[in-house]
Amino acid sequence: MNEERIRFTGADENQLVGRIARPKDSAPRAWALFAHCFTCGKSSAAAARISRALAERGFGVLRFDFTGLGESAGDFADTNFSSNIEDLVAAADWLRKNEGPARVLIGHSLGGTAALEAATRIEECVAVATIGSPARADHVERLLGDSSETILREGEAKVDLGGRPFTIRRQFVEDVRGHALPESVRELRRALLVLHSPRDAIVDVDNAAELFRHALHPKSFVSLDRADHLLSDAADARYAAEVIAAWASKYLSHDAAQRDSGDADGAQPGEGVHGRTRMGGFRTELRVAGHRMIADEPPSVGGSGAGPTPYDLLGAALAACTGMTLQMYLAHKKWPATEIDVTVRHDRVHAEDCADCETTSGKIDRFRRTLRVSGALDAAQRARLVEIAAKCPVHRTLNAEVRIETELGD
Repeated sequence: MNEERIRFTGADENQLVGRIARPKDSAPRAWALFAHCFTCGKSSAAAARISRALAERGFGVLRFDFTGLGESAGDFADTNFSSNIEDLVAAADWLRKNEGPARVLIGHSLGGTAALEAATRIEECVAVATIGSPARADHVERLLGDSSETILREGEAKVDLGGRPFTIRRQFVEDVRGHALPESVRELRRALLVLHSPRDAIVDVDNAAELFRHALHPKSFVSLDRADHLLSDAADARYAAEVIAAWASKYLSHDAAQRDSGDADGAQPGEGVHGRTRMGGFRTELRVAGHRMIADEPPSVGGSGAGPTPYDLLGAALAACTGMTLQMYLAHKKWPATEIDVTVRHDRVHAEDCADCETTSGKIDRFRRTLRVSGALDAAQRARLVEIAAKCPVHRTLNAEVRIETELGD
């Protein structure tokens, strides 16, 4: 097993420090991202032991210090549960760009609760494992005891957590109260493994039952019998790693088989396009025929600009269909073309400005299509291609009467 120290930019542009554990003699079979417990760090016994044990079983693992903890920059007093989620998403971005996609998320205690929310924003994640995790983010208030009311009344307070003093501010308490767990676990749509000790004196095992009850299948529960909350016994940490490795392998193998067959989500062509939009923004995750895409709106209208707009995608459908139709025609005719470039622009114009439109009032949608075909084609051939472009199926659909039937699912 090999380890190395890395840095990346987390929430609020703070520099975070992490450690990567790799298999000793082979490339990782998959990458996992580990989230440590509240006020702990990447060097906590559980985080280090589980990461190294997973590396021995062929996984690459990134564990890191959240903002304001351990070696990472930033002020812990300025952080909250939401910033931990942002740090996890940033860590997954770094992994994706530098090592490989984070297929598995693992979280210990409150780190597991954060991983459940972060996973929905990490598209490549297929499985999430929690260890001794609270079902609700505001569970951490119990650790604050009577200080919670002082924090809300005075704005902040110094709290002793695990023998160390931490400044907790009002925004932290308000933030944990604002998260919808465990109900939102129904939206996870990843395999879930809940590991918990029935003897956990910090986070009662009832939390595991609550998470499990709200989660949809596939979900699994494993009892860490005789373990304490921090997995202080090395044997308990190693057992947790062994279980996670064996459990995750099932979903990684299934996911790889689907990707090899061109069907990363188990959807077959013709089963439709699936879109999921979370409250609080326009970002929408799309799945179609095993492929994933993102749609969004620009920041100017309240979006985050993470992907093309719905009308961009509609224009893309027309551009793709046009190019495919022209390619088929050119190949059939054996005309000397080498490349087809189609540009589609969408806008809305007044109907009265459209001489040949049936609609006479209000505005109509207009798609302006520009064709560029490379090759030694004469003027007559190029004119014919304009006619053929109008025969593409998407063009015909947009020009025809269309019915949209909507039903309310479960």
